[in-house]
Amino acid sequence: MNGAGAAAASKQATAVRADGSSVTVPGVVAAWALLNERWGNLSLGAVLAPAIELARGGFQLGNNVAKSVAAQRERLISGGAEKWSMVTTDLGQTIVQPVLADLLNRIGDNGTSAFYEGAIAAAISHRCREAGGFLTDEDFARHESVVTASIGVDWRGGRVLVQPPMSTGVLLAMMLQGFETQAEIPQSLLDHACIELTEAAFEFRDRVGDGTGLLGKKLDINLDRASRRGGPRSYLHTAGVAVADADGLVVSSLASVFDDFGSAIYVPEGGFVLNNRAEGFTNPPNDPAPGKRPVHTLAPALVESDHGVMALATPGADGQVQTLLQILVGLAREGLELDAVIDRPRWRSEQGRLLIDRSHEQAETLRELGHDLVLLDDGDKRFGGVVCAGRSDTGPFAVSDWRRQVCSGVI
Repeated sequence: MNGAGAAAASKQATAVRADGSSVTVPGVVAAWALLNERWGNLSLGAVLAPAIELARGGFQLGNNVAKSVAAQRERLISGGAEKWSMVTTDLGQTIVQPVLADLLNRIGDNGTSAFYEGAIAAAISHRCREAGGFLTDEDFARHESVVTASIGVDWRGGRVLVQPPMSTGVLLAMMLQGFETQAEIPQSLLDHACIELTEAAFEFRDRVGDGTGLLGKKLDINLDRASRRGGPRSYLHTAGVAVADADGLVVSSLASVFDDFGSAIYVPEGGFVLNNRAEGFTNPPNDPAPGKRPVHTLAPALVESDHGVMALATPGADGQVQTLLQILVGLAREGLELDAVIDRPRWRSEQGRLLIDRSHEQAETLRELGHDLVLLDDGDKRFGGVVCAGRSDTGPFAVSDWRRQVCSGVI
């Protein structure tokens, strides 16, 4: 399921700036409703009840959010959010969002019409146009989530399923296929091989709309020397959720408004800020155009094996598929336990450089192979924050990263 919305259908929507033109139709409400309708057992209102309670009753402003607000304060105030409780609340105080709670309550009672029709849809499109964008009420009325078959590739006796276009998940599928075509890779060169496969796959980033058509592309890599092709970009602002229930339903999901606080354009009638997902447009064929969905980096994955099903997800933009590749190779090729492979040091290719944890055992080997290393303190948020849940033949399990603000549990 791709819940991300499209750019405005206006003929003027041919370029993206850091204003209202960066906003695509918010798709998360329609995605909630469709996901719940097809696979849920509770009413939408019941599912939203905890969020409504949290918005109305409030939560304590923590350090991470406070830092983000401080860093983006100028943008938020410029976007009209100077009176938003997220901006006016100090560290340690309680944030209450009654307007948001009321909106969520109406969505729970009335479904998607409470968001894509009427006053809220009109308020959002008005704020976008006021800020230089082109969204209209008609763009909201025509929005639909896209549900298609997953892209699946065989992997070490099992199968890895990734989201189809417009997700970069297909690049992970290409990397896994490329890994399997190599002769047995020495342990000392596993990370190097994965970095080379990453950078080779990212040459197709703007073409992920081709979907399964990319699986026939051969990834040429050099196991003797770093090619230093680069490719992956540096931004990162996402949240992942992985869950499995007692009936065997397993879900991997990611949500994002693109940058911190998205476009920072505030909608007082709803108590939220809008995304800037249109800034995901890049070069042809991923160039901006009316009614078009940009390539996005949200790349949840499911892993099927004879032992069960596992959901994996991580934030990190272009780093997402890189982190997942390291997890999957560690499990299947190196035989590590799930918690151990999530805990260990990581790397991330970014704009021609190789970011790497200081304690990574292969750091010096990778430098000698020609990679341009940037040593970072262990736990840097650019290495993601993995969430994992599933069911195996021994029962349910959940594991999460020690990086970022992540948690897991089994009940």
